[in-house]
Amino acid sequence: MIRFKLFIVIMFCYNFIFAQKNWHLKDNKEEYLGISLDKAYKLLEGRKSQTIVVAVLDSGIDTAHVDLQPVLWRNPDEKLNGIDDDGNGYIDDIHGWNFLGNSKGENIENEAYESTRIYSKLRKKYDNKTVEDLTNNDEIKEYSLYLKVKEEVTINYNQKKLEYENIKAYFDKLINSELQLRNYFEKSELVDSEVRALLRSENDTLRIAAGNYLLNKKNNISVQELENEMKNIKKELLTYYNPDTNIRALVGDNPYDINDSIYGNPDVKGPTPSHGTFVAGIIAASRTNDNDSYGIADNVKIMSLRIVPGADERDKDIAMAIKYAVRKGAKIINMSFGKPYSPEKQFVDDAIRYASKKGVLIVHAAGNEGENNDENPRYPSIYDLNGNKISELWLNVGASTQNKKDNIPAYFSNYGKKTVDIFAPGVQVYSTSPENRFSLSNGTSAAAPVVTGVTALLMSYFPELSPYEIKDIIMKSVTNVKNIKVMLPNKNNKELISKVKFNELCVSGGIVNAEKAVKLAIKTSKNKK
Repeated sequence: MIRFKLFIVIMFCYNFIFAQKNWHLKDNKEEYLGISLDKAYKLLEGRKSQTIVVAVLDSGIDTAHVDLQPVLWRNPDEKLNGIDDDGNGYIDDIHGWNFLGNSKGENIENEAYESTRIYSKLRKKYDNKTVEDLTNNDEIKEYSLYLKVKEEVTINYNQKKLEYENIKAYFDKLINSELQLRNYFEKSELVDSEVRALLRSENDTLRIAAGNYLLNKKNNISVQELENEMKNIKKELLTYYNPDTNIRALVGDNPYDINDSIYGNPDVKGPTPSHGTFVAGIIAASRTNDNDSYGIADNVKIMSLRIVPGADERDKDIAMAIKYAVRKGAKIINMSFGKPYSPEKQFVDDAIRYASKKGVLIVHAAGNEGENNDENPRYPSIYDLNGNKISELWLNVGASTQNKKDNIPAYFSNYGKKTVDIFAPGVQVYSTSPENRFSLSNGTSAAAPVVTGVTALLMSYFPELSPYEIKDIIMKSVTNVKNIKVMLPNKNNKELISKVKFNELCVSGGIVNAEKAVKLAIKTSKNKK
């Protein structure tokens, strides 16, 4: 079976017969478990709002998109003149910054997975060693990690290599069959009826060629698709699972030195802006034009910070982007990414603490592995290596569906009674895509910006409330489904089906609700006067 890779949040271009555009914004009292956004805005009529800066740490944003151009943050202290006008070390950072490039304008597109990078670093120390060669507990722990990542990288590389070989064999068989048929018919355009007649041929070679050709027509796989998939897999073999790769050299910094902080370039779009463009649109796509994709918050400026390549982001880039966002006035940071390892976790922890001290709330996607984050952390994590909570200004978000039955949580969504705070719509969400396009997507990467959008809405219309009060309102105003028995998310083994109460999946026991959040914000605001 040929599997075609789409993008990070598992993009599906569904026919709209199967999906209601913008269902995530609809009234949850209808057939959808949406956020009741129109009713929230009804409650806000007559109120003034102030602009809220939201930093989107992601793969880049298409700054030319018609729905995003009006809502792009613009650095008030910087001019496009090749000079560092605001003195922060970043030249021409008009809309944000790209930490995945260099001063020549060259950009990283794909990187290695964190497991590959750890393996690459540790193999120099532990190759050809056994546990008997180790002298202390720290070495034993590190050696254990080395063995774990080595196995992961080896297995994944071999699986990907086998996938390439299978597709290549299929491709070669198809090309050879078409060549044989064209030579037989002496024409370049094949006619299906003529090819089908060869299925009764006594010539084994022609009969097999005809069968291969017709089977592929039935599968509807083009030669171009096969070539593209082989190209993509080759790229993954050379980057994602290759411990010998050194893609980071392009940037020119030391990724293990947090003090080596001036690097990158102002290209906040980058070569792969699909994911970030989608995320930004959910939060703040224009609500005033005729396009049928609507952002949640109506008075937001989006700051683009590019840190997510193909494969895993680096801890240093996460930390640098958080600090940049805080220093340049962001009130909310959206982080729709995650990974299973965080070797420089201290960098990120320190940056999260810094954001917390400055009153900046971070919204993070829980992950798409269908696993329990309490048992299998996805990084960044709000807990340090000793299990202590770093900040209260953090929301970890799982993905919910449009259904009110037992499959409320998306089958792929991570969950955690302790580590996932809230759920939000994350299935068939409609938003912006590069080149002025729109599309549907699944993932906690889509759910997180739904929460970010509602949070930005509250901050914008209720500036008198603290970020701690805003978070408390978000958590207390959910659509309460905590006592409903639901299917436990299970992505990897659907044979193991079990049910739990929804309150076993997250802290709040519910799904973000803009209408209820605004009602509670109004009440909280009145009580402060």
